[in-house]
Amino acid sequence: MKVFSIFAPLDIMGMLSIKSLENMSLTTQVSLKPDYLIHPKVSGNKYRKLKYNLEKVVAENYKGILTFGGAFSNHIAATAAAGQALNIPTVGVIRGEELASKIELNPTLSYAQSCGMHLEFVTRSVYKEKTDPAYLNTYLEAFKHYYVLPEGGTNSLAIKGCEEILTHKDRDFDFICCAVGTGGTIAGLINSSLPSQKIIGFPALKGGFLNEDICKFATQSNWELWDSYHFGGYAKVDSKLITFMNHFKATYNIPLDPVYTAKMMYGIFEAIQTGRISKEAKVLAIHTGGLQGIKGMNLKLKQKKLELIN
Repeated sequence: MKVFSIFAPLDIMGMLSIKSLENMSLTTQVSLKPDYLIHPKVSGNKYRKLKYNLEKVVAENYKGILTFGGAFSNHIAATAAAGQALNIPTVGVIRGEELASKIELNPTLSYAQSCGMHLEFVTRSVYKEKTDPAYLNTYLEAFKHYYVLPEGGTNSLAIKGCEEILTHKDRDFDFICCAVGTGGTIAGLINSSLPSQKIIGFPALKGGFLNEDICKFATQSNWELWDSYHFGGYAKVDSKLITFMNHFKATYNIPLDPVYTAKMMYGIFEAIQTGRISKEAKVLAIHTGGLQGIKGMNLKLKQKKLELIN
């Protein structure tokens, strides 16, 4: 079954090249694949991950989709938007029961709710049980014949979708870089890359637990994680990162998101400065989206009286 016309991808514009890096006497060519432009509401890797899962939902007549996420989850927003577009009921189990009374103050959750997603709020301790079969059954009793999507949307069908990010036009690059959340996107890139290419992942989360998750789906060993660019952990930022984001936007007219792509680009630039990526290398960075999270991050930055994201 083909993806429905209402959910078809847009034509993605060509590569955005960053060939001269300001204040650097380097010639490293960095190109950015703007995958975030693939769909007006379901951008980047979230479109890729949902594509074949949505086909399965419709083909097998599931009544809806049940999934999981945090307060500013790109996956929650994307699943809600896709469900609305295809008239598929969606349920989001949200980490943090205190958020139930603050939906209108949260741009991501209020958007998901406006798309028709039913939100269920649970404590953080309960949320940790999200992969336990017994725990899932308590939800499936209430939402019978709903299709369960894991947090971040990563499963074998999501990997299949992410394998389509790279095309034959990307074969000349030495390094392919992406931000890493649950590991699904990088696994797809690994599987569709040439063995001679190096796939570099920039984890947005603190902790070295991702290797095992990626190995479940990756079919090659031409990859590594550079895990020193998480800026303190998931959704954590500092003034240095925000300044970098705003300078990047002003210089290249390309928006970055604070949770994923900004940390990746910061890491790439630093690797070029330090020589970890050579002057002669051709680098491809995948812009996976996540721009919807900027509104929520700016609310947090405003409360702390810090520089806002432009």
